[in-house]
Amino acid sequence: MGYARRISFSTALAWCFCLCVFVPGIAETFIVVSHGQANDPFWNVVKNGVDIAGKDMGVEVDYRAPETFDVVAMAQLIEAAVQQEPDGLIISIPDGDALKGAVQKAVAAGIPVVSMNSGSDVAQELGVLFHVGQDEYDAGVGAGKRMKTLGVKKLVVINHEVGNVALDLRGQGVRDGFGGDVPIIPTAANTVDDVYAKVKATFQADDSIDGVVTLGGSNAGEPALKALKEMGLAGDVALGTFDLSPAILESLEAGQMTFAIDQQQFLQGYLPVVHLALYSRYKVLPGGDLPTGPGFVTQENAADVISLSAKGLR
Repeated sequence: MGYARRISFSTALAWCFCLCVFVPGIAETFIVVSHGQANDPFWNVVKNGVDIAGKDMGVEVDYRAPETFDVVAMAQLIEAAVQQEPDGLIISIPDGDALKGAVQKAVAAGIPVVSMNSGSDVAQELGVLFHVGQDEYDAGVGAGKRMKTLGVKKLVVINHEVGNVALDLRGQGVRDGFGGDVPIIPTAANTVDDVYAKVKATFQADDSIDGVVTLGGSNAGEPALKALKEMGLAGDVALGTFDLSPAILESLEAGQMTFAIDQQQFLQGYLPVVHLALYSRYKVLPGGDLPTGPGFVTQENAADVISLSAKGLR
């Protein structure tokens, strides 16, 4: 992250904690449409950020998501939200092509739209005010470089959500950061049993693999670790993952996983609500996108994050 972007992010945080004052008589309504379900450990933290920001700013916020990863259903949810004419719309954009029409309908209707988590690559062209999240490609490059530094010779990537452009960017970043041929193995969407089975089959077919990067946490990193444990490889094979969960943090602390990329998803829920409220009341906006990551959690700092994870904040 560049110095200017760090300053921008620090300024944004200062706004949040200095100006989070409820204004009597104002009760804006915001709608969040995400591709992630609130019962998922990762997305539960996002929703907690949304809910806490709603209370801090005195606004009503409604979190909505399809029952499974489904961009067609997402587009329908966005279009339904537009019909309700909210004061602001917060969306994730896992597939810009599939969601373009729905997002542009919201913008054309005059609804302020902020994207979070996924969509940094297309947010501006779709008319979104700003994006809150990490640069997925850069995060992938960081993961690939770290695996290279660790001495990994043969690396594979597990993609548990084919069709999510953010994960495609992560995977390409891992490849470019590591260098050379890095197979990306697809699995059925968010199906932990399939991730588990694919990881076991991959290592049974090639025991020279010494590194794995999974592109998600609870729905990819956890079943991958389960497979490695059963094969007696946990701690010997370098296993890195995107995103945190309580189980992943415990595994990091125990030395069974190598690293997890932290995109601070609490902020991805919190900051859009705060800034939409400020925009509604004072017509002020950040000067650009707000980066929330990437950061790396390892065995050395996992303990510091575990207590906050237990509270649904990390």
